[in-house]
Amino acid sequence: MRVLLLFLLTLAGFAQGLQATRLKEVPVVPFNDTIFYIYTKLGPYSPEARVLNIEKRMQELADEVMFSSDSLTIVSDGHILDIVYNDVIIMSVTDADTVFFHQSMDDIAVYYRQAIAQSIDRHREDTGWIKILTKIGLIALIIGVFFFAVKCINRLLRLINKKISALKGTRIKGITFKSYNLLDEAKETNSILFVLKIIKYICLIIVFYFTVTLVFSVFPETRGLAGQLLSYVTTPLSKIAWSIIHYIPKAVTIVIIVFVFRYLIRGIKYFAGEIEKGKLTINGFYPDWAMPTYNIVRTLLYAFMFILIFPYLPQSESKIFQGVSVFIGVIFSLGSTSLIGNLIAGLVLTYMRPFKIGDNIKIGEIQGTVTEKTPFVTRIRTLKNEEVTIPNSNIMSAYTTNYTNSSQKHQLILYKSITLGYEIPWRQAHELLLKAAGQTAHVLQDPKPFVLQRGMDDFYVEYQINIYVVEDKQMMGIYSELYQNIQDVFYEAGIELMSPHYYARRDGSETTIPKAYLKKE
Repeated sequence: MRVLLLFLLTLAGFAQGLQATRLKEVPVVPFNDTIFYIYTKLGPYSPEARVLNIEKRMQELADEVMFSSDSLTIVSDGHILDIVYNDVIIMSVTDADTVFFHQSMDDIAVYYRQAIAQSIDRHREDTGWIKILTKIGLIALIIGVFFFAVKCINRLLRLINKKISALKGTRIKGITFKSYNLLDEAKETNSILFVLKIIKYICLIIVFYFTVTLVFSVFPETRGLAGQLLSYVTTPLSKIAWSIIHYIPKAVTIVIIVFVFRYLIRGIKYFAGEIEKGKLTINGFYPDWAMPTYNIVRTLLYAFMFILIFPYLPQSESKIFQGVSVFIGVIFSLGSTSLIGNLIAGLVLTYMRPFKIGDNIKIGEIQGTVTEKTPFVTRIRTLKNEEVTIPNSNIMSAYTTNYTNSSQKHQLILYKSITLGYEIPWRQAHELLLKAAGQTAHVLQDPKPFVLQRGMDDFYVEYQINIYVVEDKQMMGIYSELYQNIQDVFYEAGIELMSPHYYARRDGSETTIPKAYLKKE
């Protein structure tokens, strides 16, 4: 048991050591290109020190005029294999290297020798005079192609600009949205030319970018920089392409959800229109409820559709997207208290049906005709043609009088109270008030007007004339004519219309009846 435990501890230690060694792999890069890695140390030399020595010796061999890769040999020195060139040791291979490659020392030494020989030969070839002159010629060719491309782009854009300028007034006639002139001919032409100029600069930047990348890729020393520049373009494009490909199933799901809800809402709208027109009747459901109910159902369906779509949106699971969603929700919650209150009040008013568009109503001290009902406000045009906007929450907290409903169902009663002294017989007062009512236009004679005595004070009796009308929107004119007729009939009867308190304090002054009525008498 003790031996087994010791064996397991030894394996664990070996594995940890192996893992730690793997983490220290050091690349050998003598000429700006990695040829292999060093994983172990050699005697007192760490992997980093071994790499520096290998790179230094390879660079020295590359500078030798008479270098031949065939002179690289493998020499055995006990348990070590050395890669040698003219008695100069380039590097050594030990038993520790076999742990990482799972091959024999001879195979590893052959691999290292071939990599070193190929790297030096490639570097000498790239830095030879003929190769350098060839590369200089290639760079000149790349630069020439660049200037030719720039010239072609400029010439093409100038030709397109002339064509567009010639279309001004013929094909290019401006952009109008309904009755609003968004852009005239000149502005539309200038906008198109401006967009073309931006496209031109983008093309020039792209051509310049790839030209620099090609120039850097010519020489080995700058080849890595060229690859890095190219990766700045290819990496984002490849990510975008793969993202689009992977997103296609989710996009198809979103399209199906939108398609289903779109036609579901259309179907509901069709039935709501039929109910509003009276072609489809439902017991207890009024036609004027149809469109408000449709709007409510549509809003709920859109909200439900968004909930279904949200998990399929790009980056919907990212913390940034969720943070923005929470921020918008907080802002909406803080700023929508009164908004939600008005919306709920609008829904309640819709189904309470206290009034509808076109009704003559009075809300608080405001009287007029309802011109618009929205989920949030109600608009009333007063008798003075004033447009008054009242929040629906205010309507819920105030009393509402609907004159149109009253006149249509039971004939609206208009009334006016006057006070007369006790010296005027009540029969005469009734007769005169009924006479004034009979002379007023739009007053119904069936039912007939009637008079009520509202009170008997110390100095006067209060009489109230009541008349039936159906023209609720003519209230102002009916009242005005009624007041005129009351004045006429009482003045013709020689009765003053003024407070009896005034009589008690008169000092023999003239009567208040207009002289025109006295002359008639």
